[in-house]
Amino acid sequence: MVASLRENCEWLNHVLEKVRTDGYAVVEDVLSASMIQTTREAMYGAQKAILQDVGEERLRWAGESGVLRLMMKYDSHFFKFLEIPEVLAIIDGTVSNTAIMHLQNGFILPPSPNGQKPDIFQHTFHQDFPRVLNGYMASINVMFAIDPFSTETGATLVVPGTHQRMDPPAEEYLKMNAIPVECAAGSMVIFDSTLWHAAGTNTSGQDRLAINHQFTRSYMKQQIDYVRALGESTVREQTPRTQQLLGWYTRVVTSLDEYYRPTDERLYRKGQG
Repeated sequence: MVASLRENCEWLNHVLEKVRTDGYAVVEDVLSASMIQTTREAMYGAQKAILQDVGEERLRWAGESGVLRLMMKYDSHFFKFLEIPEVLAIIDGTVSNTAIMHLQNGFILPPSPNGQKPDIFQHTFHQDFPRVLNGYMASINVMFAIDPFSTETGATLVVPGTHQRMDPPAEEYLKMNAIPVECAAGSMVIFDSTLWHAAGTNTSGQDRLAINHQFTRSYMKQQIDYVRALGESTVREQTPRTQQLLGWYTRVVTSLDEYYRPTDERLYRKGQG
């Protein structure tokens, strides 16, 4: 339904209204088949590189089963997700055009032996932004299904209407009212970051891949300092909008020389966010 709405420019209002009322929405057919295939290959490559850099023991200790952080360091392909028009439209319509990316995390969800839910954080009900600010939209999530999301593949479970609530719902309510977000590969799942959700259990016998982005207002700290982690030369190679999302214009000065630079050279620039 939403995919057809995009043809006459009504899709954005529809999605924003769904996020406002239900806490989440799905936009289909955002990624091409070639983009999906390239992303799958890049994610497995990043997983191998991260394992080599961090080590299996440290990842296991952190409970990071199948989580891929800082993928852009290992493959520039992942910058492309910050240039997708639908992503930018969602950001502009929620957390403003001066927003920054709090995180970009890949997920390779392995099949669970005997259908048992893994005992790790992603599989517990949680909020990605556990701060309710009187209805103020401070953070939005944009997740891409690289593989089909279904009950069998462990689609993300959401509890509609649990966003922007001051009091956390009871665990029993979350379990009884959770529904899987089922959609085809290439779909984009948008949700208010205060929405209660959890990863599903993958019983398909194969990995299920996804990429989650979280975007916040510009004055909030990122999970990773992407400018420092990627290096200034790499960030400078990106488009101005991607630089904004990576935090290029929200850096903290480290000297008086940086502080007293002309307005157009300052590390932190004024915006409407």
